[in-house]
Amino acid sequence: MANSTLVTEFLLEFFAEPRELRLLLSVLFLLVYLGCLLGNLTIIIATTVDKTLNTPMYFFLRNLSILDMCYVSVTIPNACVNSFTVHQNISVPGCAAQVFLVFFCACIEILLLTVMAQDRYVAICKPLLYPVIMNHQVCVQMLLASLLSSLVIASVHTIKTFQLSFCHSNIIPQIFCDTPSLLRLSCSDTFNNKLLILLTAIVVSGSCFTFIVISYVHILSTVLRVPVKGERGKAFSTCVPHIIVVSMFLSSGAYVYLRFPGTSDVVQEITISVFYTVFPPFLNPIIYSLRNKQIKEAVKKVTLRMFFPRRI
Repeated sequence: MANSTLVTEFLLEFFAEPRELRLLLSVLFLLVYLGCLLGNLTIIIATTVDKTLNTPMYFFLRNLSILDMCYVSVTIPNACVNSFTVHQNISVPGCAAQVFLVFFCACIEILLLTVMAQDRYVAICKPLLYPVIMNHQVCVQMLLASLLSSLVIASVHTIKTFQLSFCHSNIIPQIFCDTPSLLRLSCSDTFNNKLLILLTAIVVSGSCFTFIVISYVHILSTVLRVPVKGERGKAFSTCVPHIIVVSMFLSSGAYVYLRFPGTSDVVQEITISVFYTVFPPFLNPIIYSLRNKQIKEAVKKVTLRMFFPRRI
């Protein structure tokens, strides 16, 4: 892939200028990153240690937390280091690795969110069949299928992107390497790359979004027939956070990847990219833990075991 480009390295943008604002934003993003790691790690530990959370819902939530820790680690640490050290350079192989990992994590994210919608649909609409339909073997198979599909999609997009020639400029108007920014720098014909992204958006993101919407339509119709208001609130409390995360992730990702014509301000590019690379991993543990009594109780148990082991 390195032989197909005239560029040996790329230059990434900083969070902002001047220096004082750049450092302030770097510290802010670093704190968000650490908060994201802490929140997701808390969910992972709580759902692993507490045996009462050994259900499909928390199985997928635990894997989503692991994914979110990896997802946010692909972009934010490198961007913060670049801003602190005023180091903009990233090698072509390093850029290719970042493009692959962003695609890989984003694909798994949307597929896992879709599977979680399926889990909620079966749990609420077909509760008697839930243990049969969502057994452990099926959950593992769906997770492996998501990983394999994402691996193939990310590999194809990365290879197609770095088969292009980059001879106009090596300055990427972004804090990390992403495909839309690289396509704007290419002096090759990028029609096939844009078509591939469009097809991926339609087949993967479009089908997942449609499936999620259909699932929640059925969930909503079922919940409205429940006579007890408390049960309605419980069902909504598990579904509404899911809808918020999915909407934010898909809308911001679609805006960045499907808006090819013309150019936009660097600050706008960076801001929009944050909505699909940083906010979902950061908000997932907050939304799920704050609205979930079982997660709260599990975290309390883990905390007591860590700090007061003799009292347990």
